[in-house]
Parts: sequence; structure tokens; C-alpha cells
Amino acid sequence: MTVAPVDLPIDDEDARRIKRGERKTEEGLGRTKRRLTSRWATIAALIIAIFWTIPTFGVFISSFRPAELIQTTGWWTVFQNWGWTLDNYATALQSGNSQLNMAEAFVNSFAITIPAVVIPISIGMLAAYAFAWIDFRGKNILFIGIFALQIVPIQMALVPLLLLFSRGTIFGVPVIQAFGSPGYTQVWIAHTIFGLPLIIYLLHNFVSEIPNEVLEAARVDGAGHGQIFFRIVLPLTTPAIASVAIFQFLWVWNDLLVALIFADGAVAPITKLLAEMTGNRGQDWFLLTAGAFIALVVPLIVFLSLQRFFVRGLLAGSTKG
Repeated sequence: MTVAPVDLPIDDEDARRIKRGERKTEEGLGRTKRRLTSRWATIAALIIAIFWTIPTFGVFISSFRPAELIQTTGWWTVFQNWGWTLDNYATALQSGNSQLNMAEAFVNSFAITIPAVVIPISIGMLAAYAFAWIDFRGKNILFIGIFALQIVPIQMALVPLLLLFSRGTIFGVPVIQAFGSPGYTQVWIAHTIFGLPLIIYLLHNFVSEIPNEVLEAARVDGAGHGQIFFRIVLPLTTPAIASVAIFQFLWVWNDLLVALIFADGAVAPITKLLAEMTGNRGQDWFLLTAGAFIALVVPLIVFLSLQRFFVRGLLAGSTKG
């Protein structure tokens, strides 16, 4: 006779074990920060940040300059050739084609990016837990195979994916039409396929760092893999998930290659509209100075809102021991 496991609440001893695991992680973060912090490292980081920021600052200044000044003088001569305008932003916001405008492209970018972040991270988190804490035959070989997929260039998969999507089925199952709009579905699947290898690899490193005694205590209390995953693993790996989510969000939001291939017409994201903003011969390239900062607003808000989790997630993988 098989007795179903009972959903037992986490008692005080389990809570203390989890707290000890969190305290161990925080202590490891402190040690890592102390090892990485030095005067020369800080100076080098400042120098790199300055050189990295100068081109962005130049584009920002140019976005407020008239078109004739942008095309005839450098941005560093702004005080010698004085002139400021918002015409570039007004023109960029009103730009578009026969099928969509800037506002609709923004909506398309959200419609593409949010599922393309949630879907691969959800699958990757489940796979990371399985590779870290579930024993099954061929686990190591399969994990090495997934890790090796990172070296496959995206360009090599574009033609096979196009042939796959043109049929509208995967292994005979009509998947493309089942999700709704074919345009969005193709981009979601493409970004999920391209992002999963790295997402699984990164999340596996974080999940495997959870103290084994915490999971053993949960198993002793009768918790199954589902309870351990949702009640212990997910809360402890929140910084890691946030870090990976930021990376995936930035990659998908700023993507142009996949959008050019799979997102046509009315489902095109803002990056594709920015590429078309320059005109047929590139004569309106100066509008990109304003369009780039319009597209930059959303990723900047996402990064700043999750910056605390981002830093903790980057350091969490180096706290073992």
C-alpha cells in the first residue's frame, strides 16, 4: 500500500536550517566583496567606466542637436556650435511605416520580450533543479550537451527554424497556430531555443550551491521534489533568477537579427523600426541618436529596479565554502 506524502509545514528546525543557509550565503558574499575590493581595482573600474560612457554621452548630446549640426560638426564642439532642439525626438516618435508606428512597435517589443523571458527561465529553472538534485541516467552527458549548444552560432539555426515554422508543426504537432499569432509565437520559440543553454547553465550553478542539509531536512519531513522546488529552491535563488532575467530581457529587447527573420509586418519590435528609421539610403541616420535613447528607457528602468538582485546574483556563484 502506497501512502501519499503529506504536505507538512516547515517547522522551526527547518526554518533555522534555511536561515543558516542564507547566513552562509551572506557571509560568502561579504568575503567575495572584500577579495574583489581594492584601490587599484576601483581606479581601473572607473577608467573603464569613463571610456565606456564617452560614446554614449556623445550620442546623448547629439540627440538634442539640429540635424545640420550633427552632420557637419562633432558633438564635442557643442559649446562652439551652440544649438539645441527636440525635433529629433519628435520625428523619431512619429516615425513608422505603413503597418505600424513607434507606439505600436513599443507594444510589440513588450509582447515579444516578456514571454521570451518568462518561458525560457521557467523551463531553465526546472531543468537546473533536475540537473543539480535529481539523479537519472545520462544526466552528466545531457548537461554537457546542453552546455555545448552555447557555441552553436545563431545564424546556423535560422534556416532550419524557418523551415520548421513554415510547416507550422513541431514533430507533427501544430504548435505555431496553437499559441495564437504566428509572428509572436515564432519569436518566442526562437528566443527560448537560443537562450535556454546559457540560462540552464547559469541557474544550475546557483541551484547547486544550496546547502544539501536544507534539502535533506525537507525530504525527512516528507516533502517531494515539487514542494522542495517551490518552497525552498525558488525563494533561495531569487537573486539568481533576477540576474538571468535581466540578461535575457536585455538580449531580447535589443535583438535585431531574430526580429528581422521572424517578426515581420505588424508584429515588428522597436529595434526593427529603428533600423528602418535611417531611410532607404541611410540619409536620416541622425534620427538614431534620439531613437536609441527612446528604446533605452525600458531596459534602463528594468536594470535599475532589479539592480540589488543583479549584484547579489552575480556574486552568489562564488560563495561556495
